[in-house]
Amino acid sequence: MFRIGIDLGGTKTEIAAFDAHGRQLLRRREPTPATDYAATLALIARLIADAERELGAQATIGIGTPGALSPSTGLMRNSNSTCLNQQPVKVDLEHTLGREVRLANDANCFALSEAVDGAAAGAASVFGVILGTGTGGGIVINGKVIDGPNAIAGEWGHNPLPWPEDEERPGAPCYCGKHGCIETFLSGPGLARDYAYLSGKTLSAEAVAVRIEHDATAAAALARYENRCARALASVINLLDPQVIVLGGGVSNIKRLYTNVPALWGRWVFSDVVRTRLARNVHGDSSGVRGAAWLWK
Repeated sequence: MFRIGIDLGGTKTEIAAFDAHGRQLLRRREPTPATDYAATLALIARLIADAERELGAQATIGIGTPGALSPSTGLMRNSNSTCLNQQPVKVDLEHTLGREVRLANDANCFALSEAVDGAAAGAASVFGVILGTGTGGGIVINGKVIDGPNAIAGEWGHNPLPWPEDEERPGAPCYCGKHGCIETFLSGPGLARDYAYLSGKTLSAEAVAVRIEHDATAAAALARYENRCARALASVINLLDPQVIVLGGGVSNIKRLYTNVPALWGRWVFSDVVRTRLARNVHGDSSGVRGAAWLWK
């Protein structure tokens, strides 16, 4: 049996096919026509047709999307590819392809990929975190993605930063309409914003990370980031008590997070011992497409 996974992103769409043992058979990537809904569906259909022609067989189809389907309407919501919002993406794709398609939020796909055969392989409970342009989260229990009745399980980034300090109130405005969401502090733009607050200079999060060895302000911004990350993840541990927390996204490439954040989070975890492991992802930017494929067992 072949599985096809698709990672539908705002700038690129990636497809990969895997055999029953998880071996990758092919992988393609093309720009996403992000402002054109019909063209996006046509691109997905063409990528699948080309892949199945090369495989010589029909495959199951799983798609990771930058948003989630509303449980009440079945329409896409909260997608940064705005042409997908309020569209019946699943229904339209199934009509086009003539078969069932499974969709999940891209953070859920990331978490599933790392739980199946990545950094958290073999763990019964996994919380996957994407620290990038935004902050996504996904929960996998015994190899199954938890969606929840409102399709928002794991949306940790849109809770307020816990145990806030005075200067963190009320926090920066978030696109969701509130202030002080975890996303506004722990996303890449959040780290860049804090560096600008401390220094008066504008740098990307990647540039801040590169400068920490010779720029005291960059080091201070990252230390503040680590403290906030520890508080935010401590709240996850208090609620879910996962065996493994896996980080993905651009900010996850900062190596010292994996030492410094666990050294801090015990202050806020409601336990005398913290056995949760903080791990860097194994599959990198392939986790989304791999997790989409694993939506089918």
